Amino acid sequence: MSAADYAAAKSIPLSAIPVIDVAPLIVGGDAEPVAEALIRAATEVGFFYVRGHGLPEAVVAGAVAAMEAFFDLPHDAKATVPVDRTQRGWMASGMATLDEARTHDLKEIFFWGPDWAADDLDVLAGVPMMAPNKWPDTVMPSLRPAVLAYHQAVSALGRRLLSAIALGLGLDPGFFASRYTKPLGRGQLVYYPPSEGDDEAEGRFGAAPHTDFGALTLLLQDMNGGLQVRNRDGEWIAATPIPDTIVCNIGDLLQRWSNDRLQSTLHRVINRSGRRRHSIAFFFDPDSRAVIDPRDMAADEAPRHAPVTAGEHILGRNARAFAQYKDEPTKD
Repeated sequence: MSAADYAAAKSIPLSAIPVIDVAPLIVGGDAEPVAEALIRAATEVGFFYVRGHGLPEAVVAGAVAAMEAFFDLPHDAKATVPVDRTQRGWMASGMATLDEARTHDLKEIFFWGPDWAADDLDVLAGVPMMAPNKWPDTVMPSLRPAVLAYHQAVSALGRRLLSAIALGLGLDPGFFASRYTKPLGRGQLVYYPPSEGDDEAEGRFGAAPHTDFGALTLLLQDMNGGLQVRNRDGEWIAATPIPDTIVCNIGDLLQRWSNDRLQSTLHRVINRSGRRRHSIAFFFDPDSRAVIDPRDMAADEAPRHAPVTAGEHILGRNARAFAQYKDEPTKD
C-alpha cells in the first residue's frame, strides 16, 4: 500500500452517501418511499445516513458519556473485564487485525451484546456468539445501564430498518422478524487514538479496510471524522459526520442473504483529526441459529452462496480477525 493510498480520501458531495429520513418508520407514516430509498442506497453504495431515527437524546448522550469515561479509565481498571472468545469485554489496542491487514489496528473496543443470563438455555448449550456480558461493575457501575438503554433503543431502530428493507425487496415486511426472535445484536464501544507519524509508514489504521461480518450495522460516530468508504471506482471517500444521524451499512451476511443484491462495502478508519475519536457500532444480526439462505430472498435466482447459520458465519470471521481466538493473543 502506497503512502498516497493511505492518505487518500476524497471530500465529496454528501449525496454520494445518501441521507435518508426514516421518520415515517418511527411515527407510522408512509413506509414505501423510505423502503425504496433504503434499497437504492443498499444496492448502489452499501452505506447511508439515517436521520429522524428517533433515538432518545438522553439515551444517546448517556451512552456516549459512559463510553468516554470507560476509555479514560486506567489500563488495569479496563483489564478487569478482558475480552474472551465469547466476544465480550475490553480488547486492548493491538488485538485486532482485519481482513489480512499488514499490522494490527490502533483501536480499543468494549464488546457487549444482549444481556443474557448465565443460565439461559442457549448460553448453557454453547450456541455460537451467545454469552453473558462482562460489565466492569466494580470499577464503573454506570456503564451497564447506559449501554443497555442504548442497546434497547438501537435494536428497535434496527427492527424498523429491516422491516423497511424487506418491504423494499418485495418481501413481507415481517420477513426478518422470525429470524430475529433472539438476535445477536452485537455492540462495540470503540476508541481511536489520533494517528501518529509512523502509522502511515507502517500501514497502521484505526481500523484497516474491511467489510462488516453481519447483517446491518448502525454506527453512532462523533464529529472528529475518520470513517472512509470505498466507492465503485475504487476511490476512498470520507463519510463526513452529520449531526443527529446514524451511519448504516450492509454487512456480508445480508449481502449473502440477498444473493448479492445488497452490497457490503469496504470501509476503514484513519483518525487524522489530532483528537481522540469515539464511536458506538451496533451490529444488528439475526438469531445465532438462523439459516441464511439466498433462496429465501431470491427464489427465482440461482443461489450464489450455500446456506449458513448466522452464528457460525460470524464466529468464523471473528476467529480470523481477533487475537483472543488465537492460541497466543497479541499483547498491547
